[in-house]
Amino acid sequence: MAFNYDPNSANTEKASVDTSKKLRIGIIGTGWIADAHIASYKKMQDVEIVAGADLIPGKAEAFFKKHGVEGVKTDYASHKEMLADKSLNLDAVSVCTYNRQHAPCAIDSLKAGLHVLLEKPMCVTIEEAVEIMKAEKESGKVLSIGFQPRLDANMQMIKKIVESGELGKVYYIQTGGGRRRGIPTPFGTTFIEDKTAGLGALADIGCYSLDMVLNAIGYPKPLTVSGYKSDFFGKDPNYSGYRADKRAEYAKLFGVDDFAAAFVRLEGDIILDFRIAWAMNIDTCGDTIILGTKGGLRIPSTECWNGSVGGAMSIYHEVCGSQVRTEIPIIPEDKNMSLFDKKIRSFLDACKGLGAVPVPTSQIIYNQAILDGIAKSAEAGKEVEIVIPEI
Repeated sequence: MAFNYDPNSANTEKASVDTSKKLRIGIIGTGWIADAHIASYKKMQDVEIVAGADLIPGKAEAFFKKHGVEGVKTDYASHKEMLADKSLNLDAVSVCTYNRQHAPCAIDSLKAGLHVLLEKPMCVTIEEAVEIMKAEKESGKVLSIGFQPRLDANMQMIKKIVESGELGKVYYIQTGGGRRRGIPTPFGTTFIEDKTAGLGALADIGCYSLDMVLNAIGYPKPLTVSGYKSDFFGKDPNYSGYRADKRAEYAKLFGVDDFAAAFVRLEGDIILDFRIAWAMNIDTCGDTIILGTKGGLRIPSTECWNGSVGGAMSIYHEVCGSQVRTEIPIIPEDKNMSLFDKKIRSFLDACKGLGAVPVPTSQIIYNQAILDGIAKSAEAGKEVEIVIPEI
């Protein structure tokens, strides 16, 4: 397959939407990420937001009031009560809870016969991921994971380059990302406590980094992992990234990773060299590099890694015996629809049978297996085999 770059082919046109059948949506968990979900749902003409649930009394009601959405039922003590309310006639839910509630909320929703948009990370452990997929298989419903960066035209260009054969056989990948000071605590401690998050930088931004490269190479199965993780910054009461009046409290509560690294062996004799950080004493963990037998691809890093491409990419290859570098310019942002809106739209279309599941669990279970494997290897202090049961 030949590789040809056409910057005009990457942006999508706004498609017409059939509004004759509105999908009835519920939101489970009304914290920070739910703001983005409801903002996108409000733009969709074939959606009616009818219910919401949160463990904190009154939080869901205040959330919908803040967003100007009226007539939404919120008087539920738990997501299970909402799912049991047959008067809602729900079609689908967004699961926007903290990490450790992803699995139970997704499983319960699927068992209730609903389509599910599950925020990233998929969950915390591989065991949870397997149970989610079992529930998905039994329900026959749509389950998509919230990886909107892969809908970016630049991310899709990475996949196009690999699939074109321009790089030859891919054998080594270096990837990751980091923030110099970026432990996420502006909304409290749900990201940093083990009882709510389970994983730290690994799950928050590490899953994005893995998806960028694994999606590009066709999501090969992970075989083994030698992992490391640390928490030097998060547990330091002098960490300057915390608000001054909360440093001692946050450092005491910190129970996840703020840095992780791993050496992962993938099917197809591919090596993945990975590192991710919420906090570190350098500006970047380095660019993402995909090495192949015919060419190499460099993907510039960003200062505050959030699942994006940091600048023009470069292909290093040979032309007529000469070593050359081909620059792939950044593709302009799609002005018609944001990445988050695309995530919501593609999920809704899949629910209506108008398209494939945008981010299927058959891929993301490998992403989750690597995250889980890194954590388990780090705790064991040795390389571990990744075992994914048949589902």
